[in-house]
Formats: sequence, structure tokens, C-alpha cells
Amino acid sequence: MRQEPSALPTPDFAKVFDEAPAPFLLLTPDFVIVHANRARLEATATTLEGTVGRNLFDVFPMNPDDPAADGLRNLSASLARARDTKQPVTMPIQKYDIPMPDGSYEERYWSPRNVPILDEDGNVALLLHRSDDITDYVRVRDEAARGQQWRERVEQVESDLFARTRELEGSNAALRAANERERQTALRLAGLALTASALAGAETLEDVLARLFEHGRPTVGADTAVVALRRGKALDLTVTDSSGDRAYSRGEPLPLDTHMPIGTAARGEAVIVHDRAELRERYGDDAVHMSPAPELEAWAVLPLRAGDQLLGSLALGWRQPQAFDQDDVRLLHAFAAQCAQAVDRVTRLQAERQQAKATRSLAETLQRSLLTDPPQPDHLEIAVRYLPAAQEAQVGGDWYDAFLSPDGTTTLAIGDVTGHDRTAAAAMGQLRNLLRGIAFAGSYTPAGLLTTLDGAVRQLGLDALATAVVARVEQTLEERRAGLRTLRWSNAGHPPPLLAEATGEVSVLERPADLLLGLAPDVPRADYSVTLAPGSTVVLYTDGLVERRGEALDVGLERLAEAVRRLHSLPLELLCEALLAELAPGADDDIALVALRAHPEDRPRPVRRSGPEARAR
Repeated sequence: MRQEPSALPTPDFAKVFDEAPAPFLLLTPDFVIVHANRARLEATATTLEGTVGRNLFDVFPMNPDDPAADGLRNLSASLARARDTKQPVTMPIQKYDIPMPDGSYEERYWSPRNVPILDEDGNVALLLHRSDDITDYVRVRDEAARGQQWRERVEQVESDLFARTRELEGSNAALRAANERERQTALRLAGLALTASALAGAETLEDVLARLFEHGRPTVGADTAVVALRRGKALDLTVTDSSGDRAYSRGEPLPLDTHMPIGTAARGEAVIVHDRAELRERYGDDAVHMSPAPELEAWAVLPLRAGDQLLGSLALGWRQPQAFDQDDVRLLHAFAAQCAQAVDRVTRLQAERQQAKATRSLAETLQRSLLTDPPQPDHLEIAVRYLPAAQEAQVGGDWYDAFLSPDGTTTLAIGDVTGHDRTAAAAMGQLRNLLRGIAFAGSYTPAGLLTTLDGAVRQLGLDALATAVVARVEQTLEERRAGLRTLRWSNAGHPPPLLAEATGEVSVLERPADLLLGLAPDVPRADYSVTLAPGSTVVLYTDGLVERRGEALDVGLERLAEAVRRLHSLPLELLCEALLAELAPGADDDIALVALRAHPEDRPRPVRRSGPEARAR
């Protein structure tokens, strides 16, 4: 008899959650721990008092002794994806070491899944994080990879199992069959985990397919695998030969609307064909001849789906007819899901790389368009260099300029817009051109020029922060008679200029730097000055020349000063080349460099190179 619902006990879901054998963790959408069940607390050696109310990654930081650990980054990205897409996300096996009460870290491997919990309005109220501890499985798997010892152990276990099975064969045949089925299921699930682990390391689509054919086919027992990826209204096929030793692309793409199973699955509907007779009955005699492997009997053709997006289809074929019970079908769908996740990940990765390359190309084009030849005033020599970062995707806002003002003075400028993208490059071009326009519109000291530029940045709504140094070379009649000049400059939060005397003495012109451009245009700025004797050299540069990760700026400034001290007697162009070669091999940030040398009044103007190759390396 069926009992009325009102007669049934009311479940205590909080108690059910706490007593569940699987480890569960409830998080807010910004990853603050709300609750953890007993299994989770025991698996991680934590308490509710020590975890609830804290951010997940504060409670479980990365192991500082494992610099290659990426579990935190991967888990954060997976939780964010579950939150933003409102869809469950199953992760590949993750290595995520757990901090112990004594301060040490214990190596752990996890099989995580993140599920968004929606409120009545369809918004994400909580995130349910389940992470099963599979450390023992991973260690056994690694032992298997190390060779003979595990194979001998497997052989011994199988021998013992066979002996016991024979003893029970007469009295418990049904149980023996059930145990065998369970063993096969466990092996297939282990194979599925290994496949997921292998696919997680793929970097390209070709690599995904190669790993799929190598690790995946044994998991499901298939003789051939075919991946068909959507390309607009067509399907590109990659097929293994019947031995599974080789993967190749089929010549002509298939139309997406083909009535064949591979097209049906690519449109979202799975197709299971138990034998060749069923294939003929459902799709006609031509179906066998159009098959990627006509000699095969059975096929399972499954959609490759990532979220709501259909990527194509996966076809698995067998030489013998197949029964395909419910467990088989579930395993095949799980296998296809792993393949789809890997294809989606590497497709996105390749798209990001292409976008980064396009971004870099666009920004470099903009930057190089501004690498103009500097002027060469009487008895002054100016050399410039621009060195792009070695990392292709890193584009900066470094810039320089040198020009003659209407009053005949020589103005030098160098700056760096914060950021590494097209926005920074565009802001750099705007600031450089604004500075020139302001300099030609009125007579300003360097501090006045920067103040006016900062006001223009605010008035024009340019959302940019930048450092800069502006310097002017001035000369009164008295200074001309004495063969001297004055360098006047103002610094907006930029690394200080360097001055090298003809004798080789080097000074870092380190004066109190004013605020960056874009912060407070109403705050006054200061000018500073120093005398330039004949043979003096001034070096302006951006931070990529002196900054090193994990190193104080003073160390980099001293390294630059020492290099200038040793190399100051070189011709100016060679000095610039030598500084970049010595201080910035394989630089991971853009570098701009401006050098000025004051020559005696009676010395002929030096011959200098011109053109883009003289300005950029």
C-alpha cells in the first residue's frame, strides 16, 4: 500500500547534508564558506569554527613548497564558471595539497564538481562544492605506471580472484557475473578518469584528438573513434584506422544537415546502432558505404556538447555487435562529455592566443607609428630606442618623444601608461600627442607642461594613469659663452633620469617625484635643474630597463648607473645599444629609452643613423 505523503516523516535536510558520506561544502557566490559537512571536515582536518565565514582560498591556500601547483587557479576558474553560467561544472582530477594543523601540507588528489544553487528568481544563491578524495587511487595508478611491480601485483590479485571464483562457481554463478560486471565497470571508470587526466594536459586540438585515440578507445572497448567538429554548416572528420594506430583527417567535410548518424548527433541527438543490420534498416544501404569504417558492426554516435553549445559529434565503432545496456550508454555519454570539455577548452585557448597575437600586432603598429626620428639641435645629439617585450601577448604603454619647442629649446619626454593591452597603447598615443600640442600652444616649464597635460587628461575624460618625465635643455647667453647648458625637468612618478659627466661620474637625478598623471591635476608640480657641461650625457628610460621581479628598484638603478659609468665614453648610438643588450636581454616588459649628449660648441655634429631600425630593436 502507498502511504500518504502527510504520513511520512519530514526529512531534516540539514542533518542529511551533515551525515552524507560524500564531502560537501557550501559557498557564497564570492567563495566564502557557509557550511561544511562532517565528511568534508574529516577529509581536510578542519573545523566549522575555523572555516565558516572565511574565503575558501584563505582556508585552503596553495602549498608554498610546490611552485607548480595550479589547483587554486583551476578551482577558482571552475567555481566562477559554475556561478556565471548557472550550470554544473565537473573538473578533471586536481592536485590540491591540504594544510594540516601542524603547519605542514599533505599531498591530496581530488575529483571535484561544482553545482550552482539558484533562488526563486533564478539567481545563484549558493555554490555546492563536492570534492572526493581520490589520493589512494592516484597513487595506485602512479605505481602502475612505474612498471613491473604493479603488474605482478595485478596478476597475483587476478589469480586469487580467479581461484575464489572457481570455488564459488557452482553455488553462486549469478553473483560471479555481477562481480565481473562490477569489476569491468570499475576498470572502465578508472579508464575514464585516466582519459580525463590525459585530456586535461592537451594544449591543441590535434593533441586532444591524439590523446583521445590513445587513452579513450581502450576505456570503452571501441575499435575505431571518429571526431566530427562543426565548422559553420559543415563537419570536419578525424578518424582512426581500424587498428587504432593512426589518426587522419577525412578529405571532404560533410554537410551538417546530413541524415547520417554523425550529423544527427552533431545536431544534438545521440544515435545508438547495435549492428550493421540495424544501420541498414534505419539509414538505408548507402549508410554502410558512407560510414567512416564500413567493416564495423556497431556504432555509438554522441553529441559533443559544452554547456549550451554543440561542438560536433563523437562516433565510436566496434567490429562485433553490441548490446549497449544502460551502464554502457551512461559510460559512453560520460566519455563524450570529457572529450567535449577538452575540445572546448583548447578551442578557447587557441582563440585567446589568436586574439592576443592580434592585440599585440595592433598595439605594436600603433607604437611604432609614434617612433619618430628625434631632432638634432646644434651641438646636441639625441638617440632613441624602443624594445618591445619578449612575451607576445604583453603590450604596454611605453612612449618617448623629442622635439624643438617654438622658443628653440629642446624638449625630451618619456612615459609609461599603466596596463598591457590595446587601451594602454591607445592612451599612450593620446598623451604623447597632447603633450606636443600643449608644448607648441604656450611657453611652459616642464612642471607647467605636465600640470597642463594632467588637466587635459581630466577634461577630456581619458581614463588613464601614467608616469612621465619631461625635460628641457636651455641655454642663456652667459651659458653659451661658457659652453654650458641647463637641464630642467619635472617628474610625474617616473624612474629618475641619469646624468653622466664627461669624466664618467654618474648621478641619479633622484628628486622628490610628483604624483602620477591622472590622479590629482590640481596638485602643484615642481621643476628641478642641473648644469650640463660639454660631454655630459642624460639618459631617460622606462621601468622595464631597471625593474626585476622580486628586486628593489634601488638595485636596478644602481645596475643602470654602473653600466652607464663603464660605457659612457661610447658614441651615443652605441651606448643605447649596449645598455639594452646588457640590461634587457629577453625583457618581459616594453622599454623606451632616450639619451641626450651635449657636445662642445666647436665640435662637428656627429653622424647618426636614422630610420625605424635605429629606433627599435
